[in-house]
Amino acid sequence: MAKPFFRLQKFLRRTQFLLFFLTAAYLMTGSLLLLQRARVALPQGPRAPGSLQALPVAAMALGVGLLDSRALQDPHVSPELLLGVDVLQSPLARPRPGPRWLRSRNSELRQLRRRWFHHFMADPQALPALGPVAPRPAASSRGTYVGCFRDDGQERTLKGTVFFDLRKMTVSHCQDACAERSYVYAGLEAGTECYCGNRLPVLSVEPEECKQECKGEKGSSCGGVGRLSVYRVEELQPSSRKRRSVTYRGCFRLPENITHAFPDSLLQANVTVETCSGFCSKKEFPLAILRGWECYCAYPTSQFNLRDAVDSSLCGQESEAQKLAEYCEVYQTPVQDTRCTDRRFLPTKSKVFVALSSFPGAGNTWARHLIEHATGFYTGSYYFDGTLYNKGFKGEKDHWRSRRTICVKTHESGRREIEMFDSAILLIRNPYRSLVAEFNRKCAGHLGYAADRNWKSKEWPDFVNSYASWWSSHVLDWLKYGKRLLVVHYEELRRSLVPTLREMVAFLNVSVSEERLLCVENNKEGSFRRHGRRPHDPEPFTPEMKDLINGYIRTVDKALRDHNWAGLPREYVPR
Repeated sequence: MAKPFFRLQKFLRRTQFLLFFLTAAYLMTGSLLLLQRARVALPQGPRAPGSLQALPVAAMALGVGLLDSRALQDPHVSPELLLGVDVLQSPLARPRPGPRWLRSRNSELRQLRRRWFHHFMADPQALPALGPVAPRPAASSRGTYVGCFRDDGQERTLKGTVFFDLRKMTVSHCQDACAERSYVYAGLEAGTECYCGNRLPVLSVEPEECKQECKGEKGSSCGGVGRLSVYRVEELQPSSRKRRSVTYRGCFRLPENITHAFPDSLLQANVTVETCSGFCSKKEFPLAILRGWECYCAYPTSQFNLRDAVDSSLCGQESEAQKLAEYCEVYQTPVQDTRCTDRRFLPTKSKVFVALSSFPGAGNTWARHLIEHATGFYTGSYYFDGTLYNKGFKGEKDHWRSRRTICVKTHESGRREIEMFDSAILLIRNPYRSLVAEFNRKCAGHLGYAADRNWKSKEWPDFVNSYASWWSSHVLDWLKYGKRLLVVHYEELRRSLVPTLREMVAFLNVSVSEERLLCVENNKEGSFRRHGRRPHDPEPFTPEMKDLINGYIRTVDKALRDHNWAGLPREYVPR
């Protein structure tokens, strides 16, 4: 009797679960049908659905970008990026967190999921085909729309200035950036990317292939995936014309073979610096060279590397004819040296996981700029900084453990975080300089200076007391737990850029040409050097602060020597 009863009890339990799942499936199906019926009942017409009509689906499709604890702790992530929320265009709609499976940190994946969700919700037989209006060339732009072109990342034609903007990219914004640097063409790709150059891409495609809208300008054509919407910006705005800059590099001795060293030339009576620079800029040469009435255009090369400048008086107008024949004036044009601007992700996943580790304010972003241009591969980041992404660091958006980048930026210390990496470049900077740089960044961003009130407030001494110990512990932890290290001093990288960078590239197991290293040296500043007048501030470190920092300097210097590394540079020695 007990055996049949047990079988009956087991059957009833299974039936309960079966009924539960059937009920859940029935309710879900009913909800979908109700939503579908609500969409079918909308007025049929040529006008696009209004904000109230789009609200039910949009509210469900809205996702919030997930940010892990690393992003919340990252000192470089701005508050706006931490929100990670897409806001509906309608003022009546409010952002709501969507289903968990619809969330994504990557905005591109969110867009793809939304499209799939809308496709799933819609019945193609019951609804009319109301596709989005195709974006058109920007009417408000002063430039001329040239057409839609295929973009080959390996042999990109528009490879001068490059920057991205995930939220506010517009055609005018891209055109102004290109015009400021004397470029004729501005190309927009994937709604967020801007490329500049003086030569049109070779392969043109149908206009319909440039169907993505600019993120900051609805209805304007901003290319597509692998497609460029190209505009001609030859007619410069007055504001852009003023910002064009030609920099005097010095007086140099002419190379032995001028024809080989200087690929292009212009012979014209009464040639001026502006004329020569404009001629070389259109040819996309970074150097304009003047010798009497002769104008030459060139790149820095091993035969003409701009390291041995001579007295400027040798290039003066009053010099003898013989001297004029031997020396020349060199100017830096507004255009970028494009021999090292092409970058991409690694073709296969890296077998060695390399960190680019430093204390905040030690020049990590600048070192990434050098490494990317020297190797031709993007660098990644343990964090996500939208400001850096917009400046061209495309690896910021890639997951830090994807192994598609040549190395990964990190400020982390501690055994667990360090042992995740197979090797690391440890970048060290004078703590006095690092603390000032990081305080400026915290108070005024990557390119600004902290105000006088910040230095005089309690914020500054509190910052020094907490961050000075971090500078020391960061180096000590990496020396203790790092598996394979290359120690690089920021000051040495500044002083001897090419030899130090060559050593870093070799550590990353990448072979590069001398020409590419010279190109990096010519483009060494990047986009994150603080410009403008530094506010007048007296010595910000009190005697108590100096005693604290000097103690940490001695500790780190001893630890480096104990691990068979050279000690800290002399300029680190207590003042």
